Amino acid sequence: MEAKEISQAVIGRLPRYYRYLGELRDEGVERISSQDLSKLMAVTASQIRQDFNNFGGFGQQGYGYNVEFLYSEIGKILGLDQQHHLIIIGAGNLGQALANYMNFERRGFIIKGIFDTNEQIQGKQIRGITVQPMDRIKACVDEYNIDIAVLTIPKDSAVEVANTLVGYGVKAFWNFAHVDLHLPKSIKVENVHLSDSLMKLSYMISCD
Repeated sequence: MEAKEISQAVIGRLPRYYRYLGELRDEGVERISSQDLSKLMAVTASQIRQDFNNFGGFGQQGYGYNVEFLYSEIGKILGLDQQHHLIIIGAGNLGQALANYMNFERRGFIIKGIFDTNEQIQGKQIRGITVQPMDRIKACVDEYNIDIAVLTIPKDSAVEVANTLVGYGVKAFWNFAHVDLHLPKSIKVENVHLSDSLMKLSYMISCD
């Protein structure tokens, strides 16, 4: 089944299912019912079954879900059964924090290069990766067949840099720049605005 046939709401819940199932697996839980998973995740059992039915179901009525199998299958759906090569553009505080987050590698996201325009940062080692000047990006993309570019740069340069990377063959962007990227439909973009989440929290506090 093609991913485009699955709603964004369902896709958005898959990483959460994966996280909870991983925790259950680590705790030694072998099977779980949709009702018990519902209680853990605050998602209705009906919604869980509907979500999983988009991909074939995975369960057996009256028997529940095999945690290890379901964890593995959702990982495959999310593409976590293969490695993805990343580069980080922007070695400021956020870029360095992301580079130092080791869980990415555990999920198969391997950072192959970090780049910045600031000559004072160039040459710095971040978890064994040397920050390089921007003119080295294409060589890195070509050498490591980069799948994803992580943008942690000012919005004024994000669009130009993204378009340049598309020209180099990068197919996906994890964008932390404070601007939404509008790239060709074949290019996958996840725009992340940290301040949006904080403002949502502010709204909830104000309405409480």
